[in-house]
Amino acid sequence: MPESLRLMAVHAHPDDESSKGAATTAKYVDEGVEVMVVTCTGGERGDILNPAMQEAVDTEGIHAVREREMAEAAKILGISHAWLGFEDSGFPEGDPKPPLPENSFAARPLSELTPALVRHIREFRPQVITTYDENGGYPHPDHIRTHEITMAAVKEAADGGKHPELGEPHQVAKIYFNQQFSKTRVMTFHQAMLDAGIESPYAEWVENWKDRDDNFHRVTTRIHAADYFDIRDQALMAHATQIDPNGHWFAVPMEMQRELWPTEDFELAWSAIEVETPEDDLFAGLRD
Repeated sequence: MPESLRLMAVHAHPDDESSKGAATTAKYVDEGVEVMVVTCTGGERGDILNPAMQEAVDTEGIHAVREREMAEAAKILGISHAWLGFEDSGFPEGDPKPPLPENSFAARPLSELTPALVRHIREFRPQVITTYDENGGYPHPDHIRTHEITMAAVKEAADGGKHPELGEPHQVAKIYFNQQFSKTRVMTFHQAMLDAGIESPYAEWVENWKDRDDNFHRVTTRIHAADYFDIRDQALMAHATQIDPNGHWFAVPMEMQRELWPTEDFELAWSAIEVETPEDDLFAGLRD
């Protein structure tokens, strides 16, 4: 076994690390894996989804509040954390959609963004990286950009001819995409809650997803992390501006979650080593 297993999770905004794969993160931390979360933007243009936090945001500013929330979530998850420091692009709405803010993360050329992540990859030297698929998980421009910067940085971090000033080259062994929000998973909980006589928080999702492809067919790797769902929820609650404690994130009873869907699901997107799927470990093939 390598002296130290290291996992890096690359996310767009603070709170993404807690809503996507956080139970898996907590499980690996508990097993002694070193985990680093890299957050590409400060989340400055995120909506305040919890009205109770509006006064704090008005007093301190959204950037300061979200930095504090991220620090608390990192503490709960037991991870190290790094900011890339780019500006949140916001989620453009309307028809036609307005242009992205100048100099925001998704508006800047990829060549200006990639070196920042290359530096962290070379310093932390993870065997495994998780991020979003080419659709961003959902089509937020920062999520799509996070996919793009991660794929480019992994390639450049391994190339000794690229960015020699950023440290010794490092080859990541495996890249995974988060696939936790499959249509199959959402429909499983939706139907179970209806059958139990509980109001489902997913009714609007189901209606809007009628014609959506089910990305569950892309899942290659299912991590049994039910014992860590409570830590995931604690980390989510730390992002108080983004999480309404009475909202859909916490509507599905914990025992139902653990019984019906005890895993967090990933797609093995690229590997430098030979592996067989399906897997139940992000480090499959790397422990020998």
